[in-house]
Amino acid sequence: MTTNTSSASPKKYVRKRNWLATFSYLVLAAYLIYVLSLFDVNLDRLILGIDRGGEFIGRMMPPNFDRYILLIEGLLESMQIAVIATTFGVLLSLPIGFLAARNLMPTWVTWLARIVIVGCRSFHPVIVAILFVKAVGFGALAGTLALIVASIGFIAKLFAEAIEEISLKQIEAVRATGAPFFSVIAFGVLPQVMGRFIGFISYQLDSNLRNSTMVGLVGAGGIGGTLFAAFQRFDYDFVSAILIAIIAVIMVAEGINNIMRKLYR
Repeated sequence: MTTNTSSASPKKYVRKRNWLATFSYLVLAAYLIYVLSLFDVNLDRLILGIDRGGEFIGRMMPPNFDRYILLIEGLLESMQIAVIATTFGVLLSLPIGFLAARNLMPTWVTWLARIVIVGCRSFHPVIVAILFVKAVGFGALAGTLALIVASIGFIAKLFAEAIEEISLKQIEAVRATGAPFFSVIAFGVLPQVMGRFIGFISYQLDSNLRNSTMVGLVGAGGIGGTLFAAFQRFDYDFVSAILIAIIAVIMVAEGINNIMRKLYR
């Protein structure tokens, strides 16, 4: 006796087109074409720009380090601005980051803390530096305050995200012992995120060192003011020396950051 068995052929999966995504891509492509049409880019302009760029680089060579005292003073001031801004930025970012963590705080507290973070992240440090220059005058204080605001916007956000990714089992174990809130933070939260915190801090120090040269362009202290003054005097060989010094300092800071990451990895 034989039985006929019929097996149904598997249905072929047909991926449905996401028309909303397709329309969004087309709108984005059309907008990019429109924006590029406003730039007035042509071959003659590019060739002229290359010629002028070569002439400018030629005027920068060789670098002039005769005024090395002025150069060193500007670099030291930029380093001081970066270190102070990072220190106070971290001290202020820690409590804001804890308040912004959704797994530790109630919703209304996290919203308030995140509004502060978004406010600090909304503007470029140069714009904030201009505001502080108007408020407290020219000098390193304006640059330091501007970079403190920038540090809070960056570090507090990363702190909050890192805390939200931790395991709650260790926190529950500390709470089960009857420990107060600050002990829970010290023994349940910080040990899980300390390595990442060190990485965030070292990166922010490196970022503040770069930004300290930018805020100086608007009168907020540091080597940026020296660079801007050299540009105004058409002293391009000294400009070259300043740029080389900035690159050297950034490379040294990058090496220190790599060492710190290896120590706390």
